[in-house]
Amino acid sequence: MKHFGLIAGAAALVLLAGGALGYAAVAGDDDGGGAGRPSAESADAGFARDMAVHHQQAVEMSYIVRDRTKNEQVRRLAYDIAQTQANQRGMLLGWLDLWELPKVSADPPMTWMGMGGKGAAGEDADGALMPGMATNAEMKRLGELNGKQAEIFYLQLMTDHHKGGVHMAQGCLSKCEVGVEKRLARTMVEGQQSEIELMAGMLRERGARAR
Repeated sequence: MKHFGLIAGAAALVLLAGGALGYAAVAGDDDGGGAGRPSAESADAGFARDMAVHHQQAVEMSYIVRDRTKNEQVRRLAYDIAQTQANQRGMLLGWLDLWELPKVSADPPMTWMGMGGKGAAGEDADGALMPGMATNAEMKRLGELNGKQAEIFYLQLMTDHHKGGVHMAQGCLSKCEVGVEKRLARTMVEGQQSEIELMAGMLRERGARAR
C-alpha cells in the first residue's frame, strides 16, 4: 500500500507545479497579484489551505481502496477522484505560493467560514479536521478491509467526504473574491454532487446505502 502513497504524492507534486503555472498564466485576467492579492486571513486563502488538506485525504482513500478491491467500477471511480482532486489540490497550493501566503495557519480549520473548526463531526475524537473528513480509525479500517466490504466502506466515506467538500466549496462561492478560485469551487460543487449520485447507485447495487 505504501507504493500507492508514493505514487499519489509524486502525482500531487507534478500537478502542484502545473497548477501554479496555470494560475500564473491567467492571473492577469481578473485576479492578478500585487495590491489585489488576498490576505492570509481571507476566505480565499482559508479555502485554499483547508480544501488542499481535505482533497489530500480523498486522494489517500482512493489509492487505499484501489489496493483493496479488484472491482473495476470502484477502481475506476477511485482513480478519477484521486487524479481530479490531486490536480485541484495542486492549483490551490499553487495559488498560495503565487500570493506568497503560508500553506498552514494557526487558526482552526474552517475559521474562514465562521466555523472555527466546529463543524467537523468527530474532529476532537479521532482526527477528522473538517466536514466530511474520515477519522484516523476509519482510515485504518479502510486499509484493513477487502473486496465488497472495502468497496462499501470507501463509497460511504467518500460520500461523506464529498458532502463536506460541497459545503466548503459553496462557502467559497459565497465568501471568496478571486474569480478563478470561485470558478474552481463551482466546478467542485457540480462534480462532487454528480459523484455523490453515482456512489448512491453503486451502494444500492451492493445492498448498502450512505451513512
